[in-house]
Amino acid sequence: MHIKSDALARENELVARNVRRFRLERAMSLGDLARRSGLSKQTLSKIEQGSGNPTVETLSLLGAALDMPARRLLTEWGTPVYVQRHAEGEWSDARGWSERLLDETYGSGYVRTLSLRMERTAGEPAVVEPHSPGTLHHVYVITGKVRTGPVVEPVDLAAGDFARFPGDVPHHFSCLTDRATVHMVTTVPQIRRARPTVVKGGAPGQQS
Repeated sequence: MHIKSDALARENELVARNVRRFRLERAMSLGDLARRSGLSKQTLSKIEQGSGNPTVETLSLLGAALDMPARRLLTEWGTPVYVQRHAEGEWSDARGWSERLLDETYGSGYVRTLSLRMERTAGEPAVVEPHSPGTLHHVYVITGKVRTGPVVEPVDLAAGDFARFPGDVPHHFSCLTDRATVHMVTTVPQIRRARPTVVKGGAPGQQS
């Protein structure tokens, strides 16, 4: 009898979500992906249902067919909120400068970097609608305090705090002090069939 570990089951579910997500983003049918990868539709169907047990070779074929590194299929794009408080930051010294690592993500795609000057507004904080699947926001507060993160899991950040959270779910972005200054990076997985376009005057990090 073959016993599947909980860890393996979770990895298979993660691969299933990602294969389906990236396939749909590229407007590919199972047949299209089968032809490009050399895998059968039955095999792909099992993988997307989480009942398959793909090998390293299979992941490599899928990555090539989807035009991405195979490791992206094992990356949780629906990333949990990650917060690094100011007091938790560690600085590394080098000749001429010191650096503090905030976070690392992998893969290529659309990257937008912003400096935001925010002001407190009256009323309930606005809810920002979800962006494209796989969107991540990376927020570092320079001055003031802000509230951001998914609506179901908001976080309050002060100067020196950093947070990374998924932007493909409804989320907040509001100022808790009279003014705040924020450095924000938005990353979106590369999608060949669509070229992202910046929307002027839209929500921070928004694309069309």
